[in-house]
Amino acid sequence: MSTARKGTLRIREVWADNLEEELDLIREIVDDFPYLAMDTEFPGVVVRPVGVFRNSAEFHYQTLRANVDLLKLIQLGLTFSDEDGNLPTCGANEHCVWQFNFREFNINADVYAQDSIELLKQSGIDFEKNEEKGIDSHRFGELLMSSGVVLNENVHWITFHSGYDFGYLLKLLTCQNLPPEESDFFNLLRVYFPKVYDIKYLIKFCNNLHGGLNKLAEIMDVERIGPSHQAGSDSLLTSCIFWKLQDGFFNGSTDKYAGVLYGLGVDNSDS
Repeated sequence: MSTARKGTLRIREVWADNLEEELDLIREIVDDFPYLAMDTEFPGVVVRPVGVFRNSAEFHYQTLRANVDLLKLIQLGLTFSDEDGNLPTCGANEHCVWQFNFREFNINADVYAQDSIELLKQSGIDFEKNEEKGIDSHRFGELLMSSGVVLNENVHWITFHSGYDFGYLLKLLTCQNLPPEESDFFNLLRVYFPKVYDIKYLIKFCNNLHGGLNKLAEIMDVERIGPSHQAGSDSLLTSCIFWKLQDGFFNGSTDKYAGVLYGLGVDNSDS
């Protein structure tokens, strides 16, 4: 498995003024690098739904829905790789990962979970710069729709505990709140992201693997590049862990575990 060790790595920061040229680059590489690790940063979990729920699965989805509908995406990280885990190069032997910074979240006006925002501040996210120079999420959604990244059965989405991540992306792509029923959420997910893998679900089938993303990287001896709790670095770490998992625990194939998100849908009914 090769990642970014041969040559340098650059996390390409994407703002409103370079959004179109960076998505043009992505359009050029997605066919050759169809394994796409994704992470988002958002303002935490701030509300819990009230009412009577059929089961814990329904409560978990309604919690996700209430928060995604209310809150705003801050950052999205994308790491592309080929079937051998190699990253694309942009320029002279410079491997690249993308980090998209969004403008909508206003730290002075919007609700957020204090601990989540403190963590993002400590990891270096500049909320004022995001507001001033960040991407308009509606424009991003329009461009992503024609990028070849979504609605594409050949793209494999690699994630970690990603119900919220996909919730925010679906909200952004559809320009609508999430559907009231979890089954409709999964129907949408399958349309926009036909093949998804959630590492948090995959490690249920691996002995001695547990914990969050950082803990898993530590157990598996996967090195982080860039700051923790920034979406670009987290997406790269997710990609590196996936390839090590696939080679070391799944004999090169994770296909039968595709389409399940940890803690939602099928996974929740199994547990």
